[in-house]
Amino acid sequence: MKIITLNANGVRSAAKKGLFNWLLKQKADVVCLQETKAQVEQLDEQLIHPSGYLSFFNSAEKKGYSGVALYARLEPDKVEDRLGWDCADREGRFLQADYQGVSVVSLYLPSGTSGEERQAVKYDFMARFEQVLMTMRRRGREFIVCGDWNIAHKKIDLKNWRGNQKNSGFLPDERAWMDKVFGEIGMVDAFRVLNQDAEQYTWWSNRGQSWAKNVGWRIDYQVVTPGLADRIKAVSIYKEQRFSDHAPLIIEYDI
Repeated sequence: MKIITLNANGVRSAAKKGLFNWLLKQKADVVCLQETKAQVEQLDEQLIHPSGYLSFFNSAEKKGYSGVALYARLEPDKVEDRLGWDCADREGRFLQADYQGVSVVSLYLPSGTSGEERQAVKYDFMARFEQVLMTMRRRGREFIVCGDWNIAHKKIDLKNWRGNQKNSGFLPDERAWMDKVFGEIGMVDAFRVLNQDAEQYTWWSNRGQSWAKNVGWRIDYQVVTPGLADRIKAVSIYKEQRFSDHAPLIIEYDI
């Protein structure tokens, strides 16, 4: 099972940069996109129905903002897009496809970089989603939660960690929450199971020469239930082409 996740920073923009031409060559089983920034009626047919894939969308009520999508080769048994609170449901931040024994989620956790108000929204989302993760652990099935979590977990996960300790995305409370996700709750950072190297980033600021100098952050994850930890067969971050300010995270599972 090959799964790709990417914050597209606008699915129409990413498509113009060749995203879907590349995706069709990857032959992934599931593709999770975040920050689609589009309503379904605004999308061309090739973005709604790429060859060989079924598509599912959870768009934000506000046009041109947020939104997640999931493309799948096999039809899911069930698709869910509600979590039960405004930030998740009105901003289109969650989409879950259930298959026999495994569920794949496209998640877009809020950013707090615009100020204290949105940081408070982010903390509220984290507190609520913590309960969702705990429920996942109790359900007796495997989960793969893909997406932009908007948090770099450890110092190794961003270039300039010293200068970002007071910035959203690397705040002590955010990092402690990730510690809890991977500790007490028992979820697994799938990428780090096979790759412990430094400078493994998935996002680069558009400011300065961040991309050219590889001054990045690893804020995109595939977070899995522990039963899948020994089924992770290959991990990679694709950087040969740029479709977005994020890079695709590709993980293959023995499922």
